[in-house]
Amino acid sequence: MDNPTSFLIIDDDELFCRVMERAMKRRGFAVFVANTADQALSMARQHQPDYASIDLKLVESSGLKLLPELLAIVPQCKTIILTGYSSISTAVEAIKLGATNYLCKPVDADEVLHALKTEAPDPDAKIADHPPSVNRLTWEHIQRVLQENDGNISATARSLGMHRRTLQRKLQKRPVKR
Repeated sequence: MDNPTSFLIIDDDELFCRVMERAMKRRGFAVFVANTADQALSMARQHQPDYASIDLKLVESSGLKLLPELLAIVPQCKTIILTGYSSISTAVEAIKLGATNYLCKPVDADEVLHALKTEAPDPDAKIADHPPSVNRLTWEHIQRVLQENDGNISATARSLGMHRRTLQRKLQKRPVKR
C-alpha cells in the first residue's frame, strides 16, 4: 500500500460508509461508496478500484454473490469481506471466491488496510485456547445451511428440521461468542 489509489466501499450501513470513507481519504485514497450491489458494479466499471471492502450481508444481495462479479470487472482489485455475522463457512467461501481477506466487524481503517496488505499466510497466527462452544457451532451450521439454500429461510428451516419462525428468531440474534 505504498502508493494507494482508489478504494471502493460497499456496505448498506451509511454511517459505517461515512466513517470508513473519511478514514480512507485521510490515508490518501480516492474513495467511492456504494450501498447496493448494482451501485458497486457500476462504480467498479467506471473507476476500476485498486481495493474494495464488501459487506457480507447487503439488503438485497450477498457479498459472496457480488465478489465474483466485481472481480470479473476488476480482476486486479484486492478485496476484503467485512461482516458482523462471521462464520467459518462464509470465510472459507469468501477466500475461495477470490477475497484477499475476511474480517469481523467492528473494524477500523488500519485493520482493513493491514488485512489487504498481508498477502502471505501467517503460520504464527494465534490459535484459540478453547474450542468453539456448542451454541457457536450450531450458529455456524445454521449459517452454512442457509448459504447452501441461497438465503431461502423456508428451505433452510426444512433442511434443519425446524419451524421457519424459530429459524427466523435465531437468525435475528447476534452471532454467539466463541
